[in-house]
Amino acid sequence: MEDNQLNIAIIQSNLVWENPVQNKNNFTAKIQSIDNTVDVIVLPEMFTSGFTMSPQSVAETMDGNTIQWMTTLAKEKSAAIVGSLVIQEGNNYYNRLVFVHPNGLIDTYNKRHTFTLAGEDKVYTKGNEKLIINYKDFKIRPLICYDLRFPVWSRITEDYDVLLYVANWPKARIQAWDTLLQARAIENMSYCVGVNRVGLDANNYEYPGHSAVYNTLGEQLTNLKPNKAGIEQVVLSKSHIESTRQKLRFLDDADAFSLK
Repeated sequence: MEDNQLNIAIIQSNLVWENPVQNKNNFTAKIQSIDNTVDVIVLPEMFTSGFTMSPQSVAETMDGNTIQWMTTLAKEKSAAIVGSLVIQEGNNYYNRLVFVHPNGLIDTYNKRHTFTLAGEDKVYTKGNEKLIINYKDFKIRPLICYDLRFPVWSRITEDYDVLLYVANWPKARIQAWDTLLQARAIENMSYCVGVNRVGLDANNYEYPGHSAVYNTLGEQLTNLKPNKAGIEQVVLSKSHIESTRQKLRFLDDADAFSLK
């Protein structure tokens, strides 16, 4: 892999409801099937449980089995592994994205926009801290599902190369998912990666996937089939980002704002 490229593998998968052991077993097989040229492996939101509003049934700590599992696999594959899961700290539950580097370093992001329609705001504590991960000469801004609807939180006020969303986004509103992923790529002149689950959950909500990667011009680079589990690898190019931004310079004309 060239120094100015990043090979991302996105895993579109069904999830077993509130069953961390079975979900990790399933993802272990999928991750082991990926060739060793990959740099980052992306799992969906709440990949150990599905989008549960009963965090006490699946919550772990940062010293728990899932973090250890991610750390072991990241080292074995020499690739970062990223996804969100339910983490408990004191009396608080978080929908926390965890980015585990191959060397064991861990970056975390707590979902800012908890999904009020499902009552996520009632059981999970929201985060307020932005995260930009420096990894293999790329700057990655990770976010979670409902964050996608809020462009101000995603806006490139700090420099980054890749927006990365993990999600449990339902079929009923999948057109919004498709449209907003593309829009976030275009307006920020960055790559935009979105990984969504497939299948039915225990609440009978259907998830159609539509996981995708878009480049800085909003062109889709992936071909995963809707409603089916699958894995796809995409190579991101730093020179593509730099040349597009230098040629078009749209970011120079962006409005200034403050976020409260």
